[in-house]
Amino acid sequence: MSSLHVEGGRPLQGRVAVPGDKSISHRALLFASLADGTSRVRNLLRGGDCQATLACVRQLGVLVAQDAAGTVSIEGRGLRGLVEPSSVVACANSGTTIRLLAGLLAGQRFTSFLSGTPQLQSRPMGRIVDPLREMGARIIGRQSGRFAPLAIEGSPLARLHYTLPVASAQVKSCLLLAGLYAEGGCVLTEPAASRDHSEILLARMGAELEIDGLRVAITPPESLQAFELDVPGDLSSAAFPLVAAALLPGSELCLSGVGVNPRRDGLLEALTSMGAVLRRESLCEAGGEPVADLVVHPAQLHGAEIGGAQIPRMIDELPLLAVAATQAHGVTRVRDAAELRVKETDRIATTVAELRKLGAHIEAAPDGFVVEGPTQLRGAPVNSHGDHRLAMALTIAGLLAAGQTTIMGAEVCADSFPGFVDLLRTLGAKLAEVEA
Repeated sequence: MSSLHVEGGRPLQGRVAVPGDKSISHRALLFASLADGTSRVRNLLRGGDCQATLACVRQLGVLVAQDAAGTVSIEGRGLRGLVEPSSVVACANSGTTIRLLAGLLAGQRFTSFLSGTPQLQSRPMGRIVDPLREMGARIIGRQSGRFAPLAIEGSPLARLHYTLPVASAQVKSCLLLAGLYAEGGCVLTEPAASRDHSEILLARMGAELEIDGLRVAITPPESLQAFELDVPGDLSSAAFPLVAAALLPGSELCLSGVGVNPRRDGLLEALTSMGAVLRRESLCEAGGEPVADLVVHPAQLHGAEIGGAQIPRMIDELPLLAVAATQAHGVTRVRDAAELRVKETDRIATTVAELRKLGAHIEAAPDGFVVEGPTQLRGAPVNSHGDHRLAMALTIAGLLAAGQTTIMGAEVCADSFPGFVDLLRTLGAKLAEVEA
């Protein structure tokens, strides 16, 4: 375990690019494995979660290689060409990996066993297991399939009409993957819009999709086409230096080539409504995804009400929003975010507990939190709880705090943002990593 010492008060200045989008990188690896031919992906995220997905597809017989320029080549085995894994498929700590793989493997002609870290084994799996069983999937897991490890005996799948109880890109993507193998496909309806990276990439590969508002239907294809893809920068990663620069006097920051898919740009919308000075420049498209340079300058923020359909579009950034809210004038309320309770940690409880150590005026609610600001945060020891998003949010809080903040367990930042500390140093932050 390592700790990160953070000195507060230094502005962030410069132009940088953040690593490739984590959600898209997962999907690129998994979907390319099912294609006919070789797919080539540039700027694939190298974080721990995506490395778990890479290791898993290799266990299924997929050849993956990288050339000197960093381009990753995935030799697809076709929809029916995956091979039975000879050992447990290890999903490490990645919820996206295990949930999407479960959908992909449910319709295969072999048996698979999926597991991961103790933290992953505590995360809810019933949300995918229940609808997969409705399709005819044979799945066994702890507490009747509510938790991993999961044993999946590949079987014929039937058409599914399903309304998701919670807007979730992971659940939706899991069922779309199962729908590739289901007689008659599947029809899914969401209560609110979640990320649509799966739909965009499957459509590029030739899958037959019908999208009507919150409803998406997929028809099983004969085959999927290989593709070439430039993965845009991850907005969820860009959010961390962006929030710091929006609050630290003297900052001037440009984050280049960031994906700004409207189904996940809720933090940008929320910050703008709170008074942040943000611009999108050089807007273009890459692989069906909108991409822009994000330019930010410091500004005084004010409190806001955040909830409803905004939440699925910024679910990963809510701990960071709590940090921003500590510096905003007035009260910020986040509601309808009970999903935070079942992430890598209970992110409501851990965010509130750790920010209080820094002096934040923050209270937990069953489905969110309430923050009153502005507050001068003060450096103190805090803990990541093994959660990469929390570790990075606390780092940003440390940049805003007076004195030194020490984040214990900071190595988990690499799960989604390898090079996080180095990038902040490049922009002028004073950070020191210490091995325990």
